[in-house]
Amino acid sequence: MSESLTYGTLKNYFTTQKYIKLFLVEKRKTQELYLSQLTFRFLVDFEKFLRSYVPLDHQKKMENNTIMKHIQRLRKMVTLAYKMEWIDKDPFIKFKPTYIKKEREFLRDDELQTIIDKEFEIERLNLVKDLFIFRCYTGLSYIDVMNLNEDNIAIGIDGNYWIITNRQKTHNKVKIPILPMAEKFINKYRWHIKTRKTKTLFPNISNQKLNAYLKEIADLCEIKKNLTFHMVRHTFATTVTLSNGVPIETVSKLLEHSKIVTTQIYARVIERKVSNDINKLKQKLESKNQLLKKRYNDF
Repeated sequence: MSESLTYGTLKNYFTTQKYIKLFLVEKRKTQELYLSQLTFRFLVDFEKFLRSYVPLDHQKKMENNTIMKHIQRLRKMVTLAYKMEWIDKDPFIKFKPTYIKKEREFLRDDELQTIIDKEFEIERLNLVKDLFIFRCYTGLSYIDVMNLNEDNIAIGIDGNYWIITNRQKTHNKVKIPILPMAEKFINKYRWHIKTRKTKTLFPNISNQKLNAYLKEIADLCEIKKNLTFHMVRHTFATTVTLSNGVPIETVSKLLEHSKIVTTQIYARVIERKVSNDINKLKQKLESKNQLLKKRYNDF
């Protein structure tokens, strides 16, 4: 699958493979197992092993959804084996994954503005801040931002500049109108010494370093949330678009979601907007009632 999966996705499969090997050695006292020996009991025991596994490094025990992701990757490989007729039965047929729904964390207007207004004396922090804000106003993933170049800037259907690129994760084309805030950072780094060398819109920096520096930025801006580069996608969907009246269908298209139900994970924001709209409606109705009362009294 190395030809069709990105390196980031492959790394996740390698991690799952590592845990399967650990499970075999520690619990089954072997280093290999025939596919025909895969059973429902094997899956239950593997899940139990992941839930009880305590890493020797600084990492914490795995959360439920992380465990389910490992089992999901194993399932894809076992399903492939079943389709290739290497096994007669699918041991996953009775196994039901249990995911815990979590609220997607995002930055509020005031928190986002705090970061925008903050100026740092250290250049690397300013670069990370700029990349973070740019993503908040485009919704692009880390790798897609790092791959952007001048060829990805084109005139859109409305005569304005758009970002047109292929998402590395899905290979699907995405078209995003460039908001003024995003355009500001494109212009800022257009003649930067590093971008002139790499021919990209922004200087390249690893995702690991970005997330490490974002923790510094969160501390300096006194933001208590776990600031990560992935949070910006949720901030774009909520604070920047949905909260400002952009229809969910448009947001779904910008985020390149194949199903609108995926975009509806931001229902909390939609509910807040409904509340705001209803409050405005109440004010209008109240104004109309006051006007009618005034006319009646004048009559």
